[in-house]
Amino acid sequence: MRTLPAALRERAIASVLGRRLLAGALAAGPASHLLAPAPGDGCVALMRRWPRPRVAALHRDLGALAFAPAIRNEIGRDVVRRLKTALGNSYLLALDRTVWDGKVDAATASRLEQELRGVFAAGDDIGPALAAVLDRQGRAELQAWTALRDVALGEWVRLLQAPDDLPPAHLPEKPVLVLHTHHLNRAIAD
Repeated sequence: MRTLPAALRERAIASVLGRRLLAGALAAGPASHLLAPAPGDGCVALMRRWPRPRVAALHRDLGALAFAPAIRNEIGRDVVRRLKTALGNSYLLALDRTVWDGKVDAATASRLEQELRGVFAAGDDIGPALAAVLDRQGRAELQAWTALRDVALGEWVRLLQAPDDLPPAHLPEKPVLVLHTHHLNRAIAD
């Protein structure tokens, strides 16, 4: 739906026929796996397992892990204190080398450090700015992973969020799978 000009999209949404055409295009293209009948519990179970708060938590954790190289480089006492306060348990995730060693190319490391510096330049309360940066990177990481591993989840997650230009993903598959499994196990336990 992002390819439609905004004026045309608004006109389509305003009419019954336009909404039907948009829904048909969505079902035939970007959301075909999500909206198509599936054997077993289907898309309803997927949506129950992955409600918006759980997806948001997964995005935050993936973002924290993706920023691990930059977070691990911060050694200033005040900076570390502010990061711990803003990230909570995700700070420990970013430091955990058993989940991911944090090795990235120089360009990616530089980009992550610049974005983190930008967060600290925003002022004393870094929480909202850091959350936005981590969530955005986490969305990029999850979308890249789901494109290969779980198409239906990827389509559901894209439907939950407004379209956005996302940064490049750089996490390897295994750490994303570890976090996905962790959050999925929490969903099953609930």
